[in-house]
Amino acid sequence: MLGFCRGRRKFLAASLTLLFVPAVTWIYLFTGRFDDGKSVSLSPLDTQPHSPRYAASSQRESLEVRVREVEEENRVLRKKLSLVQSRSSSHRHGNRTKTYSMEEGTGDSESLRAGIVAGNSSECGQQPMVEKCETIHVAIVCAGYNASRDVVTLVKSVLFHRRNPLHFHLIADSIAKQILATLFETWMVPAVRVDFYDADELKSEVSWIPNKHYSGIYGLMKLVLTKTLPASLERVIVLDTDITFATDIAELWAVFHKFKGQQVLGLVENQSDWYLGNLWKNHRPWPALGRGYNTGVILLLLDKLRKMKWEQMWRLTAERELMSMLSTSLADQDIFNAVIKQNPFLVYQLPCFWNVQLSDHTRSEQCYRDVSDLKVIHWNSPKKVTLVAQLSMDRLQMLEAICKHWEGPISLALYLSDAEAQQFLRYAQGSEVLLNRRNVGYHIVYKEGQFYPVNLLRNVAMKHVSTPYMFLSDIDFLPMYGLYSMLDMGTLFTFRYHVWTKGHAPTNFAKWRTATTPYRVEWEADFEPYVVVRRNCPEYDRRFVGFGWNKVSHIMELDAQEYEFTVLPNAYMIHMPHAPSFDITKFRSNKQYRICLKTLKEEFQQDMSRRYGFTALKYLTAENNS
Repeated sequence: MLGFCRGRRKFLAASLTLLFVPAVTWIYLFTGRFDDGKSVSLSPLDTQPHSPRYAASSQRESLEVRVREVEEENRVLRKKLSLVQSRSSSHRHGNRTKTYSMEEGTGDSESLRAGIVAGNSSECGQQPMVEKCETIHVAIVCAGYNASRDVVTLVKSVLFHRRNPLHFHLIADSIAKQILATLFETWMVPAVRVDFYDADELKSEVSWIPNKHYSGIYGLMKLVLTKTLPASLERVIVLDTDITFATDIAELWAVFHKFKGQQVLGLVENQSDWYLGNLWKNHRPWPALGRGYNTGVILLLLDKLRKMKWEQMWRLTAERELMSMLSTSLADQDIFNAVIKQNPFLVYQLPCFWNVQLSDHTRSEQCYRDVSDLKVIHWNSPKKVTLVAQLSMDRLQMLEAICKHWEGPISLALYLSDAEAQQFLRYAQGSEVLLNRRNVGYHIVYKEGQFYPVNLLRNVAMKHVSTPYMFLSDIDFLPMYGLYSMLDMGTLFTFRYHVWTKGHAPTNFAKWRTATTPYRVEWEADFEPYVVVRRNCPEYDRRFVGFGWNKVSHIMELDAQEYEFTVLPNAYMIHMPHAPSFDITKFRSNKQYRICLKTLKEEFQQDMSRRYGFTALKYLTAENNS
């Protein structure tokens, strides 16, 4: 209750005073003596004439006089108590202007400047620190269902620790706005204001910038906040959706007072070697100052940025760098760093605990000794993608290789008998590689029937994914880095190009080899690429068991639901050769097997026609022409 202002704090203070002072007053009345030593008698014996009416009237007048005197005494007493409490508070807490300035950072190390920043405060009076009445402004770019869920977690963490009024500025698409507006309305949290800004209207501002980052066009919109947010807003904290606060956000807001000179951006140093360019061979990042800065948490001095013509500054920098870089890899972060490289005076470097980055190759462990030291956690790990695969006992030897080359989460469905399950347990317990992993889930499906239920197994593995994205792979494919030197040696070629060209033909291997930016491809008959999709994508059709059409049917379903197929130029994996499986041998040698598969295909296409109507006609046409 004491944390929220807008007049409430004053009311509570008054209530406490009224409860306290009358109690003191009545003690004085009953003891019959005040501070000045004058006695007070309320006895009727002191009235002069002994007429009852006169006595009552005189006593009433006397009481009224004493009440006024007591009220004046109360006023003086309240003033004295206020002074004593003020001195006591100062004695306990020291200089209150330093309440939120204990951390170390670059720039001004002086105590916080007095006063509340104009245009960013509530109706409460000015105080020499970030008072509980000062409104803290937070901007977040949010688009889609998954990002909305992340924002809910972020907002809850902020609300849990906060004491100040908050004003959220949400740059959102229609989906995120609908979700979050409903949420804030039902929460009815006091001292919280929310404004929405249409993200779709901002697309034209940044759509000219090619971006390889998974955040897409929305990952560039922090660049235009000086134009998007109200001109009266002077400063704002900008947060990525994958942020969690472990402290009061007012502490971070107070850091604005430490900016000096031309410092307009508060940022934490990037906690990986990304911008040093040494993560892998031929890695070429955007220009940055040293390790560069991470833009998951930004303090923006909007008023000064506007005066510096920030819009023109970042646009000219982006245009210049894109002539050689061709696209961004880390969205707005690349452009912010390129600007800072040319203008290092713009940055106030925040202490690292304001953005502890849990990314791959992170050095964040050097930032804290204990969990209690963390203030802001940034879940910016590439391990937002879980590799999904399935296997039987005859592919077990490939598991260690997968784990060595994929450091992120893995969800595996294993098709085993009782005896094989015991063998697998002993194998896993004896493998140093597997024992060292804490992010691999093994989901055993016990054997039943003659055929390998490949799509059932895939669905089981998908069901246990907890990350936003899934990499739908097979156990005999190995993700690898650093294989560019092999590309021109004739040792690599498109998977099964000599026996099943249609499976990966739309990917266009020749184009991929020279591509520097992602490119769209269209669905074609029998297309079966390995894809990264959101966790809520359709399941595989369980009717397809063994060999044939198990992935083709799934890709067809994705296309029917208007998924877009985008080829990533710098991502690939290698097929590990192995002996033919029992199922592919049956397919090749058994005519009845092929007839059954054809029947299943026809059933599936009929179901597609019922579910998707006119849209599904193209699949029938493509099948007839193939």
